[in-house]
Parts: sequence; C-alpha cells; structure tokens
Amino acid sequence: MTKLVLITGGSRGLGKNTALTLAEKGLDVIITYQSNFDAAEQVIKQIQQMGRKAFALHLDLSCHTSFAQFNQDLVALLDTEFARTNFDYLLNNAGMGIHASFEQTSEAQFDALMNVHVKGTFFLTQQLLPLIKNGGSIVNISTGLTRFSLPGYCAYAMMKGALEVMTRYLAQELGPRQIRVNTLAPGAIETDFGGGAVRDNPDLNALIASKTALGRAGLPDDIGRAISLLLSEDATWITAQRIEASGGMFV
Repeated sequence: MTKLVLITGGSRGLGKNTALTLAEKGLDVIITYQSNFDAAEQVIKQIQQMGRKAFALHLDLSCHTSFAQFNQDLVALLDTEFARTNFDYLLNNAGMGIHASFEQTSEAQFDALMNVHVKGTFFLTQQLLPLIKNGGSIVNISTGLTRFSLPGYCAYAMMKGALEVMTRYLAQELGPRQIRVNTLAPGAIETDFGGGAVRDNPDLNALIASKTALGRAGLPDDIGRAISLLLSEDATWITAQRIEASGGMFV
C-alpha cells in the first residue's frame, strides 16, 4: 500500500515544499490549511500532476474545540478516497511566528504562540493517535532557535522547546506501537517566514551565510529532504531525537 502522510500547514512555506518533496518520492499526501484555500488547491494540483493522490482539509490549530470535527472529516476522507482507516506519517508543521523582544512581548502574543505551537500541537496529535498506523512516524517541526539565541524570538523559541520535550515523551509512550517520533529543527531558511526576511534581505542573507558552516542560508528543499529522510525506512532506528538542519549555523 502506498504510504500516506498528513502535513499540517501544507499550503505554503516548508509545509508546501515538504508535501511536494514527499509526493515526488511516491507518497500520497493530505495537507491542512487555515485560510488560504486557493494556495492549498494549487499544492494539491501540483501533487496530482505527479500522479499521486492529494487532498486538503481545513484546520485552525488555535481552535482546539474543532479537533474532534477535523478528526471525523479525516476519517471520512481516508475511507472514501483512500479506502483505509489510518495513515502512516504525521508532520506537525503548522505554526506562526512573532518577533518581539522579551520586554515588549504581550500576553496576547504569548497566548497566541502557546495556543498554536504547544496546546494545539499537543491536543491535535492526541486526537490523531488512533489513526496513525503502527510502525509509522511523527516529525515535529521545531527551530534552531532552541539551541542558539537571537533577540526577539524568546517566546517563539520557548514554545518550540516545549515541543521538543513532547517529542521525547511521545517517543517513549508510542514505542510499544513502533511509532517513531523525532524533532526536525530548521535553521534560517529562505521562505516567507517572518515576512520573508531571510529570502529577501540580501544583507541578512549574507550575515546568515557568514555564520553557517556550509556558507549559505538554508533553502526549502534542504528541509523537505531532511524530513523525507526521517520518515523513510532508512531511519527506522531513529526516535526521540532532535535533528537540526541548519547547515551548521552558529557551531
């Protein structure tokens, strides 16, 4: 049976790139989107043109009361379009970024980050556990900012730090089902994250390159391939790990 991956936040950025990368490697794909249906549809069409099955479901990771309905929608989609009751891989990618100094971070900003990155990911994954196939895999997307510190990202990095702790606990608790759980932590990548600063600001891009062992900022393909590796059969003995894909940033 063809492997099937569910990617949260797959309509743009790293989620989109990973969806396309995994489809190229022969996986069927379900992505979620929060508001941009048209962008999600474009991703689906690109994947279908590769000859793979692909569908998009709406998900607001900050609306925790919607998770039960999302679960029902996913069950129905698995049945009608894939003739199966489970999926193989979960990529917890959806998120948001807020850049603010520690002193200027508001409670509303803190709560927004918490609701999406920590509470949202925790309870969505909990809801989906019965649908993840035994022997499958979960990858949680974190950030290099949990290892190195840059001004303005304290609250964001704190949330991702919590996600990394959750990864280790999930790996322990899901071990009896042979479900592997790992963290993938990107460094600075040329995407639209943070307004596209790494991609569009030449001075910032050059600064990052000068602080990176491999001499450049990261590209979306770098992350898509790393995630593909963690989900693959070549990584069946890797679990409970934080893998940083940063090109050696600030080593």
